[in-house]
Amino acid sequence: MKVTGPDPSLVYRPDVDPEVAKDKASFRNYTSGPLLDRVFTTYKLMHTHQTVDFVRSKHAQFGGFSYKKMTVMEAVDLLDGLVDESDPDVDFPNSFHAFQTAEGIRKAHPDKDWFHLVGLLHDLGKVLALFGEPQWAVVGDTFPVGCRPQASVVFCDSTFQDNPDLQDPRYSTELGMYQPHCGLDRVLMSWGHDEYMYQVMKFNKFSLPPEAFYMIRFHSFYPWHTGRDYQQLCSQQDLAMLPWVREFNKFDLYTKCPDLPDVDKLRPYYQGLIDKYCPGILSW
Repeated sequence: MKVTGPDPSLVYRPDVDPEVAKDKASFRNYTSGPLLDRVFTTYKLMHTHQTVDFVRSKHAQFGGFSYKKMTVMEAVDLLDGLVDESDPDVDFPNSFHAFQTAEGIRKAHPDKDWFHLVGLLHDLGKVLALFGEPQWAVVGDTFPVGCRPQASVVFCDSTFQDNPDLQDPRYSTELGMYQPHCGLDRVLMSWGHDEYMYQVMKFNKFSLPPEAFYMIRFHSFYPWHTGRDYQQLCSQQDLAMLPWVREFNKFDLYTKCPDLPDVDKLRPYYQGLIDKYCPGILSW
């Protein structure tokens, strides 16, 4: 079943020759295109309802990891039922994008098998949509709640008017409820697939390096890793990890082309990585 609903990471896809990979300038186009209204609607819902209280409630709701028991590969297969409506660049199932991303990383970094696995894992948190969550609470760019949104947040000027936190003096300044350079590990991010998957990885004790956890947790935090905003919250560790997140992002973003991988041929290799770093039946 295809899950639909407004959300800004998969909605708009520019008109390009499907035989040709897209020019980099045509990715993440949020200013024109046939699906722009749907993307905008998703971000409007996200930027209205993602508040400190909402995010805390989602951590409480999903923090028991009692929704489903399944392996990583079963989660990959589940994503065939989902098209991410916030993504302006893809209109094929997420599982294909997972293998595309992983294969792009594998070609560029053949010696880092853990990095290949990150490519496969990075969007698995989108199973939240299949648990009944609205897409505005699953997909799209992330941002810190509890402080004023910064300029590079998508549709920043036109979508936050109804967010109650911006009427709260605790949360409406540049720092909001945070201390300067407190570190992103102490920041409450908007709720979605990044944060959920990071928490799944921690709970199930994935034996991946810290860089992998960082890539998963912040790959949708475009206002930081691409927009260069929120520097006032960053620690030295965040700045040290930023190049890794940017390196991952190159493959997440620019491997989205219609040439779909032969998933059946790739499965044995990635199953081997799963068995090495995150084996067995996991709690989601």
